[in-house]
Amino acid sequence: MTIPPSKLLLHSDGHVHTRYCHHASGEMEEYVLSGIAAGLKEIVFLEHMEAGVHYFETTWLTESDFDIYFGEGKRLQKKYKDNIRVCLGVEVGYSHTHQEELLERLNKRHWDRIGVSYHFMPHPQGACHLNLVSRKEKNIHSIESIGCQRVLDDYFTTLTEAVKVLPGTVLCHLDAALRFQPGISLGKDHRNSIRRLLEAVKARGMALEINTSGFAIRGIPFPAPFILKEAMALDIPLQPGSDAHKPEDVGRYFDRLEGYLQKEVYAR
Repeated sequence: MTIPPSKLLLHSDGHVHTRYCHHASGEMEEYVLSGIAAGLKEIVFLEHMEAGVHYFETTWLTESDFDIYFGEGKRLQKKYKDNIRVCLGVEVGYSHTHQEELLERLNKRHWDRIGVSYHFMPHPQGACHLNLVSRKEKNIHSIESIGCQRVLDDYFTTLTEAVKVLPGTVLCHLDAALRFQPGISLGKDHRNSIRRLLEAVKARGMALEINTSGFAIRGIPFPAPFILKEAMALDIPLQPGSDAHKPEDVGRYFDRLEGYLQKEVYAR
């Protein structure tokens, strides 16, 4: 099967962060200019929202941060309207215990895109949270002590719940959890969980993100080819995103994406 490149919306980077999330660098305007230089027609800022997370650092926006983010974003929309479409979105990390808070905060604003993810898992033996996408040794060792398979069970189950509860438009980097954990693999049970997750995505009319940051981390984008094939079988749209954390990351590896998909996904 061959899908035309136009179906991939390669003119749009759908996942961009800035300094407002406290773990990226660069001003919003720098990202917009980088998108223009890359020949993009659209850039979607997808800043982090979390609730009830107890962690040793803040890697998400406060409501005050979001006020500033929207103010600057609207300025850039006007300034660069003839050059690129600037979209203001959110990547909301799901919390089972803080559903109402998240829904209330999401309903306060108009978002061009709502990405759904799950970064922080409550530690089963303490009051803190584990960062499931962290490369820091502290997180890696804590996850090892609990057991990777147990953590992945929680991850896919919680993501499925998140898709059903949140008003999301796209599911972000589906299999990025534990990406820095050595020797991690997905077994049959997890593949079945992923299938149920994708069925929930389809039922909600959401898209699936194909995240090109994976090229830098593991040589292929997120999610894995078998997941993309499952999504295609369900006719779930794919949305490319760079997961940029510095301006020069905007649109990164987009030039590899069509060739990769034709070779590893469409043709098999």
